[in-house]
Amino acid sequence: MALNQRKAVYAGSFDPLTNGHLWMIEQGLSLFDHLTIAIGINPEKNYTYGIEDRLNILKKTLPESDNLNIAYFENLYLVDYATEIGASYILRGIRSANDYEFERGMRHTNSQLKKDITTVFLMPPRDLAEVSSSMVKGLIGPEGWEEHVAKMVPAPVFEEIKAKY
Repeated sequence: MALNQRKAVYAGSFDPLTNGHLWMIEQGLSLFDHLTIAIGINPEKNYTYGIEDRLNILKKTLPESDNLNIAYFENLYLVDYATEIGASYILRGIRSANDYEFERGMRHTNSQLKKDITTVFLMPPRDLAEVSSSMVKGLIGPEGWEEHVAKMVPAPVFEEIKAKY
């Protein structure tokens, strides 16, 4: 990779990957020269899918590209991971006022830890603003759930969800 390239990291649990995540990734690829999609492992969280499953789903869903990397990290602050991979930017999404308050606090904390990392916020379009991994998981089960969930996740993810449930 050439010097002076704009390199960003977009981190999340991606449990499961949603169309909102996909929109963020597409935007990130258009804004930055290189984007790393990083699954952050939080020992406090209970995940539906293991790390290997989530990595595989990302790889199945996203087109292979020289400017895209899929990885995971654990036991590191996101700003330290960004520094480790040479990223100068962290890409984050804001869907609501609650997201804004949380992300604003994280941005300030991150800038105290690493002043040279810039956080970039994007707001998804209205049709994706309410989509979250938690919402998707909460819809699974009742009669007719498949129709609703299929609209919120990429096709490979929906197939994984159907196989699991």
